[in-house]
Amino acid sequence: MSALPPLLRLLYRGSLESCNYACDYCPFAKARESQAHMQRDRAEVERFVAWARTYPGRLGILFTPWGEALVRPWYRAALRELSRLPQVERVAIQTNLAAPLDFVAASDTDALALWATYHPTQVTRARFLARCRELDALGARYSVGVVGLREHFAELRALRAELPAGVYLWVNAYKRDPDYYTPREVAWLTELDPHFALNLRAHASLGQACRTGSSTLSVDGEGTLRRCHFVDAPLGNLYQDALAELLRERPCPNARCGCFIGYAHLERLELDAEFGPNLLERIPARYARPGVASGQGAPTMRR
Repeated sequence: MSALPPLLRLLYRGSLESCNYACDYCPFAKARESQAHMQRDRAEVERFVAWARTYPGRLGILFTPWGEALVRPWYRAALRELSRLPQVERVAIQTNLAAPLDFVAASDTDALALWATYHPTQVTRARFLARCRELDALGARYSVGVVGLREHFAELRALRAELPAGVYLWVNAYKRDPDYYTPREVAWLTELDPHFALNLRAHASLGQACRTGSSTLSVDGEGTLRRCHFVDAPLGNLYQDALAELLRERPCPNARCGCFIGYAHLERLELDAEFGPNLLERIPARYARPGVASGQGAPTMRR
């Protein structure tokens, strides 16, 4: 008889495809949605929350929207409610922190976490850090990241110096050009982010053991389940099928995996041990809760 895993992790991505920012590398920059599209997305999110209320096991949830979700009030309401459900051990979301953060005060901050990205071309560092201080005051857990473009290096250095030492700063490697970084730049970025080397390459994954499909799944707004965001083959439907019967170990069918939300679940990388219960929000277990330490000096890059 099939059984549910001790902890089921779900990566949720609904119909939202819009953002209030205009990053030139993003297809959703300043995209807008029709009223009908927004109503559909809201109904999908509310249906997902209703399903979570009745789930009989333990849940970890990461919202990975195409764009910025927290500017929509139904996402803030969803995070608030999900964080307070006893079966939800973790609920996190990828966000640029531009939206109101008052929902955090009404959430269970032991369960809620934010995966925040700083976009230097879209917001000043002072304003972004002010939002981080709001999170600190609310006792929220969060990580902060930046896309590792050369034009962001000065901001990366300054951001690390001004963030609390207990906040993990991650760097998403720019991988469109395989020779983008010099060895010195890689060394410096690794000082900033000890896990930068993991993100710098696409990991060979074909036939590798991966927790996606057995204890981690992606789900879209209609409830279609896939093993992860990077494998299109559907496994079933969250709202129509017996979940336990869909879950089983499956080797990865892709040649490589280059995104954290994918390779974090490759068993040979053992990132569960490194991140512990904070895997979904991308916070290594050794990092303290934000706000408990003062800023630390940033390493200097020697050219």
